[in-house]
Amino acid sequence: MSAPRWPYPRVVAHRGGGTLAPENTLGALRLGASMGFGGVEFDVMLAGDGTPVLIHDETLERTTSGKGGVPAKTYAEIGSLDAGAWHSDRFRGERVPTFVAAAGVCRELGLWPNVEIKPAKGFESQTGRAVARLALDLWRDAALPPVLSSFSVEALAVAQEAAPSLPRGMLVSRIPPDWEARMRKLGCVALHCNYRDLTEPLCAEIHAAGYAILCWTVNDPRDAGRLFGWGVDCVVTDRLDLIGPDFHS
Repeated sequence: MSAPRWPYPRVVAHRGGGTLAPENTLGALRLGASMGFGGVEFDVMLAGDGTPVLIHDETLERTTSGKGGVPAKTYAEIGSLDAGAWHSDRFRGERVPTFVAAAGVCRELGLWPNVEIKPAKGFESQTGRAVARLALDLWRDAALPPVLSSFSVEALAVAQEAAPSLPRGMLVSRIPPDWEARMRKLGCVALHCNYRDLTEPLCAEIHAAGYAILCWTVNDPRDAGRLFGWGVDCVVTDRLDLIGPDFHS
């Protein structure tokens, strides 16, 4: 019997807890797990001292109490900031976690992660290498290893070299005409695309080529139902309250 095309969860919590928690925090991961999600997505960038941390933006202003660029700060500086107060009082005092700390929570709670390699500009190779090597070590004995994804072709190519055994997903906003050639070169197992750019015939074509499809960021149950009806393998959602882990079209 052949292995399933997508052995991972069908519905994944975006940045840990979607809109219900401050993104890319341990509190978000715990919230997703508490709602029954078995899969989470989060972003990993390098702090100025090379520490892989969970954060989406290259700057600190939107999601923390700090200011400035992530690559200009050490983790000691970033880790002292409040990364939860912007969301709600409930999460006041949440910190920007290290990748190591996030992996610990995932392993503890049985969460499978889609790890998005999110390099700051100019740090594509360093980030891809550091995240891939650390992921390989942190999930060395895991039944389901994380999938590494990235919009950065350079980061994903370096991740392929650093940890060839870890599965990879090619992240795109628009599906390029040469998607298959690009995925083959990067050794990807899945296309991670904006759901608005996917059509039913293209979905069938991608599947026929042997690749899985993850769609982001799907927040309307009607869209989720349509995509699953086409055979999409996974959706990432911010609306954990509307599209739950056991969602069926």
